[in-house]
Amino acid sequence: MTETHDRSDLNPAVLQLILLALVAAVALLQLYAVLGRRMGRQPEERAAQPEPAGAARRPAVPLTIEPAPVEEAPTGLSAVRARDPGFDPQVFLANTRNSYRTIVTAYAAGDRETLAPLLTEEVRKAFEAGIAEREAAGREESVDLPHPPRSDVETVEFEGDRVRIGVRFLGELVQTQKASKDAEPRVHQRRTAELWTFERNLSDRDGGWRLAGVDVAEA
Repeated sequence: MTETHDRSDLNPAVLQLILLALVAAVALLQLYAVLGRRMGRQPEERAAQPEPAGAARRPAVPLTIEPAPVEEAPTGLSAVRARDPGFDPQVFLANTRNSYRTIVTAYAAGDRETLAPLLTEEVRKAFEAGIAEREAAGREESVDLPHPPRSDVETVEFEGDRVRIGVRFLGELVQTQKASKDAEPRVHQRRTAELWTFERNLSDRDGGWRLAGVDVAEA
């Protein structure tokens, strides 16, 4: 007698293996579905994305704005030139050397008429007082300058429209003096170092430079 086996009567171990295989297959399919998708925007998409129109790019280095240079007000002879475009320092010094010679010789000779337009009112009065004192004493005097004096600008000062320039003169004088009209002359040769201050009102275009003061200077 031959025995027949029912197909449904399978080994439990085999059934367990089949179930595990099915579960593994389903898990692999779900994992592939998740990993196979591209998450978010990819690098090549970001590179190809055009920038919005009109967008300004920020500079790599912060921009710095240099402050505008502050222009300093001119000083000294430049300030005089700024107020009077026709002012020439070399011409000024040449003219003051001529004034120096003229004033020194005119004062010694008692020439009031020559001195008047070259001096300020205060200096004119002081010079006239010195001349009058010498004349009252009966003294006579004359001065000669064998060489032009050396002149250098020392100071420049403003007072409103009035400018004063101090010029240092180094000169050599030959001075002849007589105690009276009939006395024997005495001749002295000496060197001088004086600071002469010349003054001018810049608002008066026709006004000239006048001597406003005389002081002793260092040689």
